[in-house]
Amino acid sequence: MTRLWWAQVKAVIRLELKKTFFAKRGLWIYVLAALPVALFIVYAVVMSNQEHRTANLARQNERPLTHQDLLAVKPGMTKDDVVALLGKAPLRFHWTEDRPTGPNTVEHIQHEDYQYSDGQNDLYIGLVDDKVASVSIQEPEQLGQDAVMFAGVFQFFFLRLAIFFGCLGVFMNLFRGEVLDKSLHFYFLSPIRREVLVAGKFFAGLLATCTIFVTSEILQTSAFLWPFNARAKDIYLYHHHGLEHAAIYVGVTILACIGYGAFFLVAGMLFRNPIIPTAAILIWEFINPFLPAILKQFSVIYYLKSLCPVEIPVSPGTPSFFALLISNADPISPPLAIIGILVVALIALFVSTVQVRRMEINYTIE
Repeated sequence: MTRLWWAQVKAVIRLELKKTFFAKRGLWIYVLAALPVALFIVYAVVMSNQEHRTANLARQNERPLTHQDLLAVKPGMTKDDVVALLGKAPLRFHWTEDRPTGPNTVEHIQHEDYQYSDGQNDLYIGLVDDKVASVSIQEPEQLGQDAVMFAGVFQFFFLRLAIFFGCLGVFMNLFRGEVLDKSLHFYFLSPIRREVLVAGKFFAGLLATCTIFVTSEILQTSAFLWPFNARAKDIYLYHHHGLEHAAIYVGVTILACIGYGAFFLVAGMLFRNPIIPTAAILIWEFINPFLPAILKQFSVIYYLKSLCPVEIPVSPGTPSFFALLISNADPISPPLAIIGILVVALIALFVSTVQVRRMEINYTIE
């Protein structure tokens, strides 16, 4: 009997995968998964252009400069001191400011901006009347800093929005879509247990969402690393746990598909209008940081945040509301987080199997 059920599950998966991957109503899911990839591609292009611009600027210097040369410029130095130290600036801008000093008098103040580069760092010097008034050094982006940015995009866009609504579009329609298409009765008239049908549909939705969003996550990581040189990539991947973090992000993506998929599968059975359960689950996930400890355990994002490998720092002065959203005040150990997501998903699937036994088809009320 178990062999028969497994054969039926595989048959349902084959049927559902075709409908899930090529359904016109699900094309927006691919767009949603591609948005963070496009974001990192644009970021990589901007970073590459900035790197080329900095290198070209360094080649225009009168002589090669080092980072220590750039640091030697201090406010109060004269223009001649700067030129003697760094040579003529490859980029110069100047203008005159007319500052009123009385009813009929105007003071003419000369402003100049110099820009130098050592090939990696850019130096911006502001001169007022031939004296250095401001000094600013723009250093290149570091992989460690960008890893925090990547974590922010993953947690606040990819998990909370892209995967959330992607699973909504796939799992909510596994039964709801069949009712709207008036085709669910074909399954119910077949010699297959309804619990087996639920299992087959769930695994089909899980395979589809994992394929889409894991592919998106891998492409995001590739685009994120693209603008950095080979040495920086090797240091990040093999010495700063970058490869481990990438594997964890893929695992968290799969667990998110499991957790949200199970929630939306049962929601598609219990509610005719998908707006109500979607809004309720979205609000519940959003307010999770503000809930008592016992209630936090009945959400998916609580466990997913505990599994994320990079903690997003809270800047001083951040409003307490946003600081609470960013921080993870009550993290749990990774094994408990994984078990928690699986338990929540199993509870939702159990409710689905109970509901499908009671389900009756009446297309006229849809």
